[in-house]
Amino acid sequence: MQRLLQQRKGPKSINPGASFASPLKVLLLHLTCGLSLASAFWVANNFYSLTLIQNSAQTLRILWAVEALVVILVYGLFRHNPDQCSYVKAIARGLLGLPVGALVNALGAIVLGAPVGIQHFTKTLHWSFLMSVFTFVPATSVYGSCWSDWHRIFAHTKPIGSTDLMICLPAHGAIIGAWFGAWPMPLDWERQWQEWPICVTYGAILGYLVGMIVSFGFVVFHNRQEHGKVD
Repeated sequence: MQRLLQQRKGPKSINPGASFASPLKVLLLHLTCGLSLASAFWVANNFYSLTLIQNSAQTLRILWAVEALVVILVYGLFRHNPDQCSYVKAIARGLLGLPVGALVNALGAIVLGAPVGIQHFTKTLHWSFLMSVFTFVPATSVYGSCWSDWHRIFAHTKPIGSTDLMICLPAHGAIIGAWFGAWPMPLDWERQWQEWPICVTYGAILGYLVGMIVSFGFVVFHNRQEHGKVD
């Protein structure tokens, strides 16, 4: 019993929010975010007759606007130190993280070869905001600007609990998916979906969804391990 109490007071107690996000809560969060993304596609197609291939900039604008609203509201519920950080403050942190993350993603994409020019500016802008929703916004809503948490999740990729997992894995999945999605761009197939940033967006969304599924699997596995230790 004494050893069990010592384990609970160990490094995992540094991040209380990471220890108490149950698998059911993580599942509901991922379902909400995934369904909001699907709803944004539906709204763009049925209300505005927009598709990502034919109207990439306008479609991306609807996608990130809808998804950002849902992600900020939902992830704010899992904020770190809720006694010291109100829900409104968590929402404000998410809103501030949105343009910062967009700037970082835009610079990263340009460094890695994204086309530069006035004709590509709007597409890159809205794509960067969508990537910010996938990567930066959840972390800013939960942890704010806490460098140690960001360093642990993104620099070292060492999540210590379920909250870390539901932030870290979808974000990494979106980045990896975007990278793989860029592969067809230089090929001479002359397909419209090869243009920037259409295939990259599809890759990012697929990676984001896969990251959600994997993170939920890890949370379930981690939860069973914790119950096994208690028993």
